[in-house]
Amino acid sequence: MEYEYTIINSDDVSSHDLRSKLVDFKELRCAGVAKDCSSGINVILKQMPDVVFINLNENADKCFSMVAELHQYVKFMPILIGVSKNKDFAYDAIKNGFYDYWLEPLNEFDIRKTTLRLQKTELKEQFSNTTLCLKSYKDYRYIDTNEILYLKADNNTTDVFLKNGTSVSAFKTLKTFEDRLPINFIRIHQSYILNTDYISRINYGKSICALKNVETQIPFSRSYKSNIDGLKKILTKSTITTLN
Repeated sequence: MEYEYTIINSDDVSSHDLRSKLVDFKELRCAGVAKDCSSGINVILKQMPDVVFINLNENADKCFSMVAELHQYVKFMPILIGVSKNKDFAYDAIKNGFYDYWLEPLNEFDIRKTTLRLQKTELKEQFSNTTLCLKSYKDYRYIDTNEILYLKADNNTTDVFLKNGTSVSAFKTLKTFEDRLPINFIRIHQSYILNTDYISRINYGKSICALKNVETQIPFSRSYKSNIDGLKKILTKSTITTLN
C-alpha cells in the first residue's frame, strides 16, 4: 500500500532532510511541500494526501489552528505527524489528534516504526474479509485470501497455492497481486508472495521461510530483505520469545 504525503515546513533545509530520509521508504510518495500553514491547507485540500508532516519549530499555534480548520473541509482527516527539535509541543499535538511525533535530528528507526504501525493497524482493517477473484476466460473462481499460503510467479502467469494442497493458475503477473492483496501478504522474492499468517520460521542463514503444515520452503532474496526484517519485528511483538 502506498501513502502520499505532504510536508508543511518553513525551513527548506529541514524539508529536504525529511524528504531525503523518506526516499528509502517505497510506501511513501511526496505529493507536495508548503512553506506555511496558509499554503499548506491549500495543498492538502488540492492533493488530499494520506499523511501530512508538520514542522512545529516555528508558528506551532498557527499549525494547530490549521488542523482545527481542516476539519471543516474534509470528511476524512489525513494522518498527522509532528516534527520538532524538542518535546515542547507533544502534548498539544496529542490533543489535536496527531498520529505520531518525531524529534529532530530524524531517526530512520522512528520512521520505520511509524510506517509499520500504519500498515499493521489502518490497512489491516481496510482489507479484512477479502475475497480474491481469479478469471480464466469465462470461468470465475472466488477464493478466500485466508486460504492462500503463497503465490509463485511463472513467466506471465501466477500460481496460487492453497492450504488444502491444491493450486490455481492465474493469467496475471505477480506484481498485479502484490498491489491488490491484503496487507498480510508480502513480497519476499522476485517470484514469491507469502501469506504471513502461515509463516512458522525465518532462517536468515539459508534465506528461506517455512510455512505451517507444509514441507515447502520459500526463498527470500536480498532485495526484499527489508520486508523480512519488518515482518520479523511484527511477529516478535505478538509472540512469547526467549530472545535476549
